[in-house]
Amino acid sequence: MNKKLKIHSGFTLLELMITLAIAAILSSLVAPSFTNMIKDNRMTTQFNELLTSMSLARSEAIKRGLPVTACKSNDQDGTPSCAGNWHDGWIVYVDNNSDGVIDAGEEIIQMTPALSGGNTLSFARNRVTYEADALATGFTGTFTLCDDRQNSDRKGLIVSNTGRVRQAIAADALANCP
Repeated sequence: MNKKLKIHSGFTLLELMITLAIAAILSSLVAPSFTNMIKDNRMTTQFNELLTSMSLARSEAIKRGLPVTACKSNDQDGTPSCAGNWHDGWIVYVDNNSDGVIDAGEEIIQMTPALSGGNTLSFARNRVTYEADALATGFTGTFTLCDDRQNSDRKGLIVSNTGRVRQAIAADALANCP
């Protein structure tokens, strides 16, 4: 009598448990760096939105031959106003009389909503006004963008009297995160 042995292929319970344990260990090593990558990308995106808005305000002032203001705004619905905090959002508009107030008839060029992820944006001034000659005289300062990692990963955007905006470098003094 010939008995043929049946060969079974598959995993034993022990092999499956070891594989799952290794997968869990590897995923726990990858998760923190993935979280930091998401935070870095969010910060970069928000920084670029601010940089773009300031550049837009400057170029529109030149193009239109009129003052253009970027101001913080927590009220972008209905009748927008310049109030609140910078991380609540901001507005770029034609400021015909350079008073920093959105008056009737002044065109709103761009509205940017509040920052996501609990990030904060601070700036010592309520607004930046660009004149037709592209200058932002009297509105110099540094925007400081922070997330929950605080000062270690903050970003800065510097506005000069000439209206030029640039990213802060290590030698620039940035405000501490709240």
